[in-house]
Amino acid sequence: MNYLDTLNEAQRSAVTTLNKYARVVAGAGSGKTRVLITRIAYMIDELGYLANTICAITFTNKAANEMRNRLIGMLGDNSSGVHISTIHSLCVTILRQDINVLGYPRNFTILDSDDQKAILKEAYPKCDLDQKAYTYGSMLNYIGAMKGENITPTKALEMAYHNPMEIKKAKVYAYYVERQQQLYALDFDDLLLWTVRLFRVDSDKLTKWQRRFNHILVDEFQDVDRVQYELIRQLAGDGNEVYVVGDPDQTIYTWRGADVNIIMNFESDFKGAETIYLNQNYRSTKNILDGANSLIDFNKNRLKKDLYTAGEKGEKIYLYNAASEDIEATFVVEKLVELHNKGLSYRDMAVLYRSNYISRNLEKVLAKYHVPYKIYGGLRFYDRMEIKDSLCYLRLLVKGDDLAFKRVVNSPKRGVGNTTMELIATLAESDGTTYLEAVRNHSGELKGKAKTELLKLLDKIDSWKAKLGQMSIVDLLDVVLEDSGYKKMLTDMNEPERIENIKELQNDIMYFEKHNPESSLDEYLQTIALITDKDVYDEGDYVSLMTVHSAKGLEFDTVFVISLCESVFPNERSMNEGNNGIEEERRLAYVALTRAKRLLFITSSQGFSYVLNAPKTPSRFINEIDQDVIQQIGVQSEKVNYYDDYRNGREPIDLSEGSCDFKRSDLVHHKVFGDGVVLGVEGQMIKVAFGMPHGIKTLLASHPSISKLVN
Repeated sequence: MNYLDTLNEAQRSAVTTLNKYARVVAGAGSGKTRVLITRIAYMIDELGYLANTICAITFTNKAANEMRNRLIGMLGDNSSGVHISTIHSLCVTILRQDINVLGYPRNFTILDSDDQKAILKEAYPKCDLDQKAYTYGSMLNYIGAMKGENITPTKALEMAYHNPMEIKKAKVYAYYVERQQQLYALDFDDLLLWTVRLFRVDSDKLTKWQRRFNHILVDEFQDVDRVQYELIRQLAGDGNEVYVVGDPDQTIYTWRGADVNIIMNFESDFKGAETIYLNQNYRSTKNILDGANSLIDFNKNRLKKDLYTAGEKGEKIYLYNAASEDIEATFVVEKLVELHNKGLSYRDMAVLYRSNYISRNLEKVLAKYHVPYKIYGGLRFYDRMEIKDSLCYLRLLVKGDDLAFKRVVNSPKRGVGNTTMELIATLAESDGTTYLEAVRNHSGELKGKAKTELLKLLDKIDSWKAKLGQMSIVDLLDVVLEDSGYKKMLTDMNEPERIENIKELQNDIMYFEKHNPESSLDEYLQTIALITDKDVYDEGDYVSLMTVHSAKGLEFDTVFVISLCESVFPNERSMNEGNNGIEEERRLAYVALTRAKRLLFITSSQGFSYVLNAPKTPSRFINEIDQDVIQQIGVQSEKVNYYDDYRNGREPIDLSEGSCDFKRSDLVHHKVFGDGVVLGVEGQMIKVAFGMPHGIKTLLASHPSISKLVN
């Protein structure tokens, strides 16, 4: 078989194993996607498995599409029938057929994040909760956690006892769930939870799907959480094959529920399982791999493996320690420009950081040097105002749901004020109908311009509905945006970019219709609702800026990992969690280093951190990397830990040729700025780091407002 000839020995073993249960531990850049796709091809082509009995689960639509296309390239029409999707899409497939067992209609609505927030906007004033006191994001996390622990709103209220904030949160949770039921809507958490619940309560449905999928393959298995794992085990049952691919050293989503112990304990959960290691890396140079290996080896809770490459040794990992964040950012940008001038595309370079706030200084310098850049994970195409509005107009034709109605009822403006909307909501609640039906059934109770405009909108929606199935979706959207006045609104607002975005949406719909000729508008909307932020990435030549979490699964010729400072990376919260937290941070650093193919720069900076409210010191991870593969560039500070120098009684370094009564590391008090630490001395001037909001100040040492604190 030709496609087996391109594999190394370990990859071939992983593809051709006959074991019922298999765990493939695939190191970074070891070709895991190739192995997974080739495994499916081997099952169909060589073992004779029926394509429609195979279910492959991954975690982004982009990965699923890539797998599907590569499989077609291998097998052509013989690949038809293999189910390849995200785990959420798999749940939608199951629920669209069998959710009626749980009392929901099969055409339930899938809520995206904006829909969820729209419900919270309704709930907050009713429950006397201020968004400034508790953000929508925090509330959605709370609701997700409650659902995940199977805690009902009633139970949540009981658990709140007499805590006013907890009582308000529980009431919002209750409103949210009640509103979902009224809308027959599920959010992303529900898709998994309801599928698991379906299989728990109806053994016949579980048996049906176990018989449907005899071979379960799971990509990125290290990112699986407990609910997802339960679903996988339900589908596996006692008779089905389970084949998982992942890397415990890249488990970096525990904050999102991922549990490294799931992949670690696979052999004990699935008796007789075989484990195959993929250690040969096809991405990075030897020096980069040796550095990453030496770092991750400090973790204890891992499956021991060392990546190796048959490729070149390459350049050493460059380490730069800057005197300040500004100097660090300038170094990075100047290096980007230098490499670009030597012929390297900006698109082949990325800057990674632990937290989003770190990009601030970097963005300023990038703008100063006119270096094009894009923040990965920024506003998604499908989250842009004009795209959301267009999709909500289409939702009105299929679902007629309240959230879509509320979003577009005044886009363009129709003079429907809050009073009218409150009346419509009351009428809908009283009748148990949608807002649209309330307008239709109670038009006599509406007044003035609002009534006229709402009835016009209702007539237009009816006319658009009549065109469903009679014209293409893309043409229907054009009619809707023209008739509604939405396109004119954007033209009048002189918003050519938004109009261009709508054109791009039409291109997207045309692509969907071309490749899914039998699909409906409802199915298109369902597809869009399942798209994640990693599935949209624009073309162009620019430097990519992103958190390390966002960089997972990506690779670049040249990578800069910046701000490797204690309490930044590893971050302070993880350090407070003890060894488990540090090990997760180390895995995150390992992921960061292994994104680089040819060149890797790691940087840190000194100075006072406003975020930490303390002087910055280099990350422990720098010292854990094998120093033989590191090349220091720039001047390395002999001492950067000001507080430790002071506490350990070591003599601070005087940075100046002159002298005064203050030395570096002295603790001082200023009558206006408060307490601070001396960062440097230049003649009779001292540089002092004060707490927020004052920051670093250069002051005359002899000024009467400054005094040395008694040690």
